[in-house]
Amino acid sequence: MSVRIRVMCVDDHPVFRQGIETVIAHQQDMELVATAATAQEAIVAYRSHLPDVTLMDLRLPDMSGTRAVGAIRAEFPNARLIMLTTFEGDFEIQRALSAGCYGYLLKSTPFQELTDVIRKVHAGRKHVPAEVAQHLALHLGGDSLTSREIQVLERIAEGDRNRDIGERLGISEETVKVHVRSIMEKLGAKDRTQAVAIGIRRGVIHL
Repeated sequence: MSVRIRVMCVDDHPVFRQGIETVIAHQQDMELVATAATAQEAIVAYRSHLPDVTLMDLRLPDMSGTRAVGAIRAEFPNARLIMLTTFEGDFEIQRALSAGCYGYLLKSTPFQELTDVIRKVHAGRKHVPAEVAQHLALHLGGDSLTSREIQVLERIAEGDRNRDIGERLGISEETVKVHVRSIMEKLGAKDRTQAVAIGIRRGVIHL
């Protein structure tokens, strides 16, 4: 038999990791070589096991899966990782792909499709399913929020007034107002509440 595809699963839910282990165990051409529950564990485990394909959750206790992907790819440029998550906001997808993910799958993906994508990524090809691509296409060409605008939107979501936001971020209240107008224009929001709702839905911010 040919050499098996060596897989690592990174997820903070033990039941999900066990599910992946069961799926991989039933594939004759794959083996699960490592699991991790945090981003730091994932980085250490990657160095030790050098898996062929890594399944990475987006939400981890210590840092985002996207940052973990970036850290691994910085150290191992040829690493092949697939984001496997429940989140489908276009900002999240863009961040993951920009960090170097070869694929972005939802946890609702059927097992057969998941294993097929693992094989595809192992062969060096990238994969974004149709429903995920649709989310990207809806906002293709739109202006992205700057890091400062994201900070302002996060504070709006916390209920802060413009004056409070300015004091917290070390900028003037007038500058905050400029950022708020820009945020609403970029997100197509009518007011601050709608801007927060859109930001959460698209994965710009998280509560």
